[in-house]
Amino acid sequence: MDFRVIILLILEGLFALFLLRRAGVLRTGKAVVICTLLIAGAFLIRAHFFYYKTWDYKDFLSKWVDFYRTNGGFHGLRYSVGNYNIPYLYFMALFSYSDIPDLYLIKLLSTFFDVLLAYAALLLVRKAGKSLLQAAVCFFLVLLLPTVMLNSAVWGQCDSIFVSLALLGLAYGLPDASTGKEGNPILSMVFIALSFGFKLQAVFIMPVWLLLWIWRKYKWYIFSVFPLTYFLLILPAVLFGRPIKDAILLYADQANTVGDALNYTAPSLTALMRNVQNTESVSAVLIVCAFLAMAAVLVIGITNMKKMTPSVFLALTALMVLVIPYLLPHMHDRYFYLADIMTAVLFLTRPVTLPVFACMEFGSFLCYYGYIFERYFHLAGNIYLTNGTGAIAVLCAIILCSVFLLQDLLKTRG
Repeated sequence: MDFRVIILLILEGLFALFLLRRAGVLRTGKAVVICTLLIAGAFLIRAHFFYYKTWDYKDFLSKWVDFYRTNGGFHGLRYSVGNYNIPYLYFMALFSYSDIPDLYLIKLLSTFFDVLLAYAALLLVRKAGKSLLQAAVCFFLVLLLPTVMLNSAVWGQCDSIFVSLALLGLAYGLPDASTGKEGNPILSMVFIALSFGFKLQAVFIMPVWLLLWIWRKYKWYIFSVFPLTYFLLILPAVLFGRPIKDAILLYADQANTVGDALNYTAPSLTALMRNVQNTESVSAVLIVCAFLAMAAVLVIGITNMKKMTPSVFLALTALMVLVIPYLLPHMHDRYFYLADIMTAVLFLTRPVTLPVFACMEFGSFLCYYGYIFERYFHLAGNIYLTNGTGAIAVLCAIILCSVFLLQDLLKTRG
C-alpha cells in the first residue's frame, strides 16, 4: 500500500482520538491506551480490504474520477456525471488531481466519515442522558460494525457521509437529558441539509425534524436554513458552469432512473414478494403504505409530546428509519444504513432493545454479503440465507421496536 495512504489513515486515527478527547473519554492513561488499540484495530481491518474492487467501483466511481481527470478537474463539474449528487462529485473531482490511486482515496474519504459517524452516535447516547462509558462503547460499536466496515473499506460506498451528517444534525437539535441544555436548531438544520445534499436517502430521517420543531417550539424561520444551506452546497458547481436548474432538480431527474425491479437485494418487504406481474401498481400501493406508516409514527410522537424525552425521541427515530425503507419499493441493499446505526444507538441508550439491533444488523449483513461476495450466505446443505431472510429479520426489528416504544410511552409520565 502507498505510504501516503498509510499516513492518511494514521491521521484519521488521530482524528478519532481527538474526537474522543473532545467528548471527555480520554481522561486516564488506561482509557487512552484502550481507545488507541481499538482504533488501531478498526483501521487495520479496513486497511486490509482497501485493495478490494467491487463492480460499483469498476463501473462507476473509477470512471467518474477518470472523467474529471480528462475534463479539467473541477471544471468538469459543469457536466452531468453519474447518479450521485453534486457534493460527492466535488470529492471525485478533487481526487482527479492526485496520483494516489483513487480506489484508496475513495475509501479513505468514507473511513473519515466512519469516524464522524461513530462520534455522532456517541453524542446521541450522551444526549439521552447515558454515561460516558455507554457513549464510548457506542462509538466503538459503530466503528467496528460489520456493515459499516464493509460499506466503506470493502464497497467504497459513501453512506457514512450522509448518515453521519444527519445524526450530527439530530444530536445538535436534541436537548441534553442530563443538564436540560437546549440544542442548537440552526446547526441541526445545517447538518440535515448537508446530509440531504449528499444523498436522497436522508429523507428517511427528515420527518423527525417536524417532531423536533413541535417539541422544542423552534421558530418557523429555522427551516429557511435548509434551502439556504443546500443552495450554498451546490453553488460551487454552478460557478463552474453547471446549469442552476440542473443542480437544484438533480434528485427529481434521478427519480426516473430508479429501475423497474421491486427489490435490489434489500431486506425489505418486497424481498418476500414473488412473481409480481404488475410492478407499477404494487409500487404505488407500497409508496402509499410507507407514507401512511411515516404519518403514523409522526402522529404517535405528536400525541405523546408531553411524554417526550431524548430517549423516546431516539426510539421514534429508529422506528421511522426502519419502517420507511422496509415498505418502499425499489430499495437497494444499503438503504438500511440509517437503521443500522439508529438501532445501535437505541441499544446503547436502552440495552433491552438489543434484539432490535441484532435483527437489523443481521438483515443488513446478509444483503451486504450477497452483493460483495456475489453469493448468498450458505448455512448448511441447501439452506441459504437470502435477502428474504433479512426481510424477516428486519420485520422482527420493526415489531420489537414498536413494542419497546409503546412500553416507553406507557411508563413515561406526562
